[in-house]
Amino acid sequence: MINYSIDRMISVAIAMSTGKNISALLDLILKEAMDITNCDAGTVYIREKDGLHFHNMVTLSKGFHGAMEGIEDILPPVPLNRSHVCACAVLDQKKINIEDIYLSETYDFSGAARYDKLNKYRTKSMMVIPMEDEKKRVIGVLQLINALDGEGNIIPFDPEQEKIISALSSLAAITLNNNQLTKAVYDLLHSFVTVMVDAVEARSPYNAHHTRSMVQYAEKFIDWLNSVNSEWKIPQEERDPFLMSVWLHDIGKLVTPLNIMDKATRLGDLEERVKNRLDTADLMERLRALEYPEEAEDAAAMREKLSRASELIRKANTAVILEDETVASLREAAGIQCLRADGAKGPLLLENELEALTVRRGTLTAGERKEIERHVEYTWSLLSKMSFEGDYEKVPSWAAMHHEMLNGSGYPEHLHADRIPKEVRLITILDIYDALTGKRPYKPPMAPEKAFEILEDMCREGKLDRMILEEFKSSGAWKRD
Repeated sequence: MINYSIDRMISVAIAMSTGKNISALLDLILKEAMDITNCDAGTVYIREKDGLHFHNMVTLSKGFHGAMEGIEDILPPVPLNRSHVCACAVLDQKKINIEDIYLSETYDFSGAARYDKLNKYRTKSMMVIPMEDEKKRVIGVLQLINALDGEGNIIPFDPEQEKIISALSSLAAITLNNNQLTKAVYDLLHSFVTVMVDAVEARSPYNAHHTRSMVQYAEKFIDWLNSVNSEWKIPQEERDPFLMSVWLHDIGKLVTPLNIMDKATRLGDLEERVKNRLDTADLMERLRALEYPEEAEDAAAMREKLSRASELIRKANTAVILEDETVASLREAAGIQCLRADGAKGPLLLENELEALTVRRGTLTAGERKEIERHVEYTWSLLSKMSFEGDYEKVPSWAAMHHEMLNGSGYPEHLHADRIPKEVRLITILDIYDALTGKRPYKPPMAPEKAFEILEDMCREGKLDRMILEEFKSSGAWKRD
């Protein structure tokens, strides 16, 4: 019996080391323990903060065999006190082997007696083994009931079997502990991701909900791809790593200067300085007219010129696109020599102010746009410091590549199609679509139809993957809830 059980234990150990379904693995341990002891019933309890939870239960004579997860309303957790023998095994960290529970004066078996009466059952012999992990922490209990002889008569559990059952219990405990640790790490990672995304989106009202919208598109699109069995579908094991890449694609914006990221006008932080200069120049011209009446006409003409320049600057500051004529007018206005508070004269616009005002489209200068583009470098820098392994190994690169274009015109590495995986191609489309249809500092939201026209133009230019775009459009995943 002993040698046989050890051989079986090796098989069980292999199954435990390779299996991922913890309920099935605990069921295997319970079945093995019941086979070794030839008993009629058994239960696996899992220790949690509020007590011992039923996990797996078998009663052969009643034909019952099932997992007990999710039935706490029927079988509530067993409290960790001395009113239950399984709890005593945890509290005392000891194996309990009883020949007949109705004759025991050591433990309270009133609960078992109630169970017997309710189910017309007779619990007699019992073995209770605490499931200890490698650090001797009890994380569960294996309870076996009614050992049987060859004729089916109830007999005591053989004390010699306790070591084998304890070894099985410890194996189960270690596996369960590893499973719980893996889940804890998984939950911690996802919590960290959520916190980081919240931090990014809290910095800017224009970036709020951008990532969450992309994740919603991605989830619905993946489901659609799988439902139609598309060649572009994402395998189940890549689903969570891919979605995590979407969650983290803009994490680099944590270190992007907010005055650039939220720049709603061309002048941005320079606007107040330019306004003060115009107001000061106008006031100085008024004073000049009062102090030197003979110059009043010239002062009035200058004030009119300043007024026209002010209106030109105001309109250019918020325009979606600047035409050549407007840019030329701004350059001319920039050279107007106006009075300062100290009486000296200087140009209406400084070089950096003129550069900002004459941006043709959008609000960012070349330098500011370069700084914005660095967010993908920051994304890579931040994520590469974390340990992403196994299925999650590609998360940093997928997240950091979402501004690369198939024709090499993207950034930061100017990669071409042969180096851009399908996951990144999809993230890029999701990012651009949401950027177009969402509110931005320099433009109102765009209608989906117009956004898809722009995306299709980018496909014709060789920047985006046409097949992915067509499937994304067909899927309807882009529709906002």
